[in-house]
Amino acid sequence: MPEGHTIHRLARQVRGAFLGQRLEVTSPQGRLGGGAALVNGRVLDRVDAHGKHLFLGFDQTWVHVHLGLFGRVTQGAGPAPTPQGAVRMRLQGAEDYLDLRGPTVCAVVGDADKRAVQARLGSDPLRSDASPDQAFARIRRRSTPIGALLLDQSVVAGVGNVYRAELLHRVGVWPFLPGRSLAEPVWHGMWDDLTTIMRAGVRSGRIVTTAPEHRSGRSGRVRRADALYVYGRAGQPCRRCGDQVRADTLAARTLCWCPTCQPG
Repeated sequence: MPEGHTIHRLARQVRGAFLGQRLEVTSPQGRLGGGAALVNGRVLDRVDAHGKHLFLGFDQTWVHVHLGLFGRVTQGAGPAPTPQGAVRMRLQGAEDYLDLRGPTVCAVVGDADKRAVQARLGSDPLRSDASPDQAFARIRRRSTPIGALLLDQSVVAGVGNVYRAELLHRVGVWPFLPGRSLAEPVWHGMWDDLTTIMRAGVRSGRIVTTAPEHRSGRSGRVRRADALYVYGRAGQPCRRCGDQVRADTLAARTLCWCPTCQPG
């Protein structure tokens, strides 16, 4: 599932290609129903991202998109080609087009519906209105392990399994520490680090969390094999200490961590 940096990067691309234009909005697949007609021919005046949710604004009407596991976006220049596959929504602008396939959510909603969705979401480190204090207030009330709370979108919006594992390793926090036992200064350090690596993900379009000294190649584009500390590396040596990376199930997802760098 795409993590928050992917959605914010997509929002940036949509702004660059379509913001301020009167768009042709269609649903070649037909599953958007009459929703496409409600925004077809209208000006895209706002693009908003919150966690893993994208909102395209047409005055007081929004197209709400959540890619989920299978959602894919294709963008290209010029007139759109004949639709291939199940295109849920197509945007056609003056010079570019965008096709959306397989999202979990693609619906036309009003302002109140958008606010309701966002009210259920936690603070997003990539938003200017993000509040680490609000996130910590939700963490400190829970006995749930911090490794599970990070995946709870009502606590922190936009964090997925990769950022969860990498953040906890980078800051040396035991994944099973109860949220109420997490010290506030530690949380603020975690938030700052999370903001840094997620912003880097928006810029590059990929998740790279390792420092140069922990990679096999010290210069040039970071190889995929060098990009992460623990995610997907169960049974391999920790890049920092050499201990074996472990894998456990937490919040129904596989979590990789180092018992030496992240002691209980």
